[in-house]
Amino acid sequence: MTISHGRSNTLRFDWLTMAVYFSLVVVGALMLYATDHKQGAESFEMTASFSRQMIWVGVSLLVFFLVLVIDWKVWFTFAFPIFGLSLLLLVVVLLFGHEVKGAKAWISLFGFGFQPGEFAKLGTCLALSSYISSVRFSHQNLRTTMIAIGIIIAPAFLILLQPDAGSAIVFGSFLIVLYRTGMTPAIYIFGFALILVFVFSLIYSPYLVMLALFISGLLFFVYQFDDNKLLWLGAVVAAAIASGVLFFQGFRLVSLLGLSALLGVFMVYHIQRRKSQFSLLLVGSVMLLSAFSFGSNYAFNKFLAPHQKDRINVWLQPEKTDPNGSRYNLIQSQVAIGSGGLQGKGFLNGTMTKLNYVPEQSTDFIFSTIGEEQGFLGSIGIVLLYTILLLRITQIGERSRHKFILHYAYGLAGILFFHYFINIGMTMGIMPIVGIPLPFISRGGSSLLIFSIMMAILLKMDMDRMTRF
Repeated sequence: MTISHGRSNTLRFDWLTMAVYFSLVVVGALMLYATDHKQGAESFEMTASFSRQMIWVGVSLLVFFLVLVIDWKVWFTFAFPIFGLSLLLLVVVLLFGHEVKGAKAWISLFGFGFQPGEFAKLGTCLALSSYISSVRFSHQNLRTTMIAIGIIIAPAFLILLQPDAGSAIVFGSFLIVLYRTGMTPAIYIFGFALILVFVFSLIYSPYLVMLALFISGLLFFVYQFDDNKLLWLGAVVAAAIASGVLFFQGFRLVSLLGLSALLGVFMVYHIQRRKSQFSLLLVGSVMLLSAFSFGSNYAFNKFLAPHQKDRINVWLQPEKTDPNGSRYNLIQSQVAIGSGGLQGKGFLNGTMTKLNYVPEQSTDFIFSTIGEEQGFLGSIGIVLLYTILLLRITQIGERSRHKFILHYAYGLAGILFFHYFINIGMTMGIMPIVGIPLPFISRGGSSLLIFSIMMAILLKMDMDRMTRF
């Protein structure tokens, strides 16, 4: 084993990535101070909540540097014990946790709240990276692939029981790691199709979604024709127009039955030309997605509680929600961001921030404070910092000689991307409001501490990237 010492390790240290990390932490501290600072207050007067967050910042930075001293192979060796501990803590919080805003997600320690769900992100990233780095893992082996997926699902399921759907969804980001290891893109395409069908089934009638699915299936069949593609395309377009006219004239079943019959004819034609696998897979997918469309619509209307429906409607159908109720947070956030203009109102000069118009502006909606006080330029600057960080993280993974480091880097990049994309998106109304913090910036000690540890582990790995086992 090659051992790197002193100056060589210092030269290999990724100072740019650490600088971006520190920049985001500093920006977070400044924006949290801005949200707590009230008009007319003394300069640099610290509130109790801001002081508490600064303690977390200090602890996170201290732990960050301590992790840089630890040999990164420790994390590889103890990946599964750490994962097991994270699952145990998720069970403990379900039994003895402290409930905040309807979710039993916190454990109180010495007056501070700790969220085991954040620790589970570290444990899952380490365990998944360790498992798929082993020689026995292969996507051609269904058993090993299902075990890898199980590592992702286990903590997500326990968090869903709290219930904290937003944090549970974030664990889906680890599928990026499996994609990097060679999992077939068809699974991700089908997953994306499920999301689209779910969204459109809530906005429009499932029958209309089914009509669109049938037409899409016919177009895929046309693409597979070996000759006379234009002729077949013209026939499908004519059938689609005729079906659309019948559909909107009230003859929905006639329209759908006609398209389904044509879909069946195309399937038989392709099977006769030895394209049975493609034909059966395509028709099966269309039927499954159609069933999912009706199931999603039914479940939304029959099983979800009113406040859960409101959360989704705020995103997809805002006109159906109360602007003074469930949509209030989003409206105030959008107004705050828009009022910042190009350059913003200036640090500590955000009127909506000062008057506390935006609820949860120090946690879930911290980006609205950035938009108001720093404007479009400041907001773009934050997006650029995250983009640079993600690029540097993936570069660290790609230049490593060890698969564990590669997979860990993509796991960290995936979960950071999900957090910042969803958080910023939900403050502007383009993503659902699911209560996900903005990494390194939102108030929350657990999140800051765990993400700092994960960053330090990666930087330590990068220092020894030339080392082989």
